[in-house]
Amino acid sequence: MQSWKQPLLLLTGVGISNLGAWVYFIALNLIVLEMTQSPFAVSVLYILVPLAALCANFWSGTVIDRTDTRRLMLLLDALRAVVVFSLAFIDSLALIYVLVFLLNVASSVFESASLVYMTKLVPSNDRQRFNALKNFVQSAGFILGPAIAGLLFMIGSPTLAIQLNALALLVSVGILALLPTLYTARDEVEVFSVRMIIEDWKTVVRFASTKRYVTLVYSLFCVMTIFMSGLDSLEASFATQVLDFSESRYGFLVSVAGAGIIAGSIINATFSTRMTLPFLISFGATMTPVGYLIFAFSESFVVASVGFFLLTFALSFANTGFLSFYQNNVPSELMGRFSGVINVAESILVIGLTFGIGLLAEYVGIRSTYVAFSLFFLVIGIMTVRIVQARSRRSFYETVEYEEQVS
Repeated sequence: MQSWKQPLLLLTGVGISNLGAWVYFIALNLIVLEMTQSPFAVSVLYILVPLAALCANFWSGTVIDRTDTRRLMLLLDALRAVVVFSLAFIDSLALIYVLVFLLNVASSVFESASLVYMTKLVPSNDRQRFNALKNFVQSAGFILGPAIAGLLFMIGSPTLAIQLNALALLVSVGILALLPTLYTARDEVEVFSVRMIIEDWKTVVRFASTKRYVTLVYSLFCVMTIFMSGLDSLEASFATQVLDFSESRYGFLVSVAGAGIIAGSIINATFSTRMTLPFLISFGATMTPVGYLIFAFSESFVVASVGFFLLTFALSFANTGFLSFYQNNVPSELMGRFSGVINVAESILVIGLTFGIGLLAEYVGIRSTYVAFSLFFLVIGIMTVRIVQARSRRSFYETVEYEEQVS
């Protein structure tokens, strides 16, 4: 258990930060809505998330792979605490948008930096269980965040919720400060520049061209994320307009989804030594779109709940499998740059597909669009199974840490 002390500390710090993010975002939605009485003004907050990720991914990998990731995480959490606290005292909508954009950039960099740090901290044979526990912590935030936000709104106000989130981020800083530094300084100090970013992109392209199978499998996970983002953008409209669910019933449906990913994460953590990465990826890649299809064809709350539970349950398997595969096959000194380059394309496609799905739903119909893209998603899942189950590729799924140095 001693060997798990530091990984559990890391999970606690990241978990508190994640929980606070849910509380802050819900509170900010209400503050902006109260200020403007405009649903569009609130929707801008959601648009800023992929835009900030797109902006950050161009350059963040260059910074992450050349700095002490623990120190970077501490700095980003402290910065986010200050910005979040200041949001409680700002009444300019334009300034709120600017600060939220910066917060999302910081969150995107923090997520990438924490992944690199996790990979260095957790031994390769423990990563599968750790990633399952990480899914559990994140899904717990998904359920507890809105519940805590609602409680704070009852006893206080959205402003109080935002201030307490700033405090939660400072607690996260304190916990992360207890973790060890896992960084070896380079002999040469390089000056951050556009040329450095371009050279890093070339390095990633060279790595991707020599490790095509690794790049293909990670890209398939990104495709899953793209399809899910597009389909999720229709989720509320489908539930309330097609299935005619009330807002409270839709809220309960979301809770069912949270229960699904928690159940999947617990099973993954408990039986991590008995389930192989190809099984996790294959099950997640096929059953997640099956869950979407069940929801797409549902006519009742019970069937819709089954679909929601299945898709998030299976997603926990996919998350654990793909992430463990990625950590075992991409060197930690390249991880920030590799994920950054691919995530640039992912962010662009998420924005494009979400816009396209929304447009099709407007002219073709919500259910027809949802069914069609769920079927496309399932085809991608079946292709993924064929790729990861190939016997000639078994060596990629062994828990052996990648030791090759990448400049």
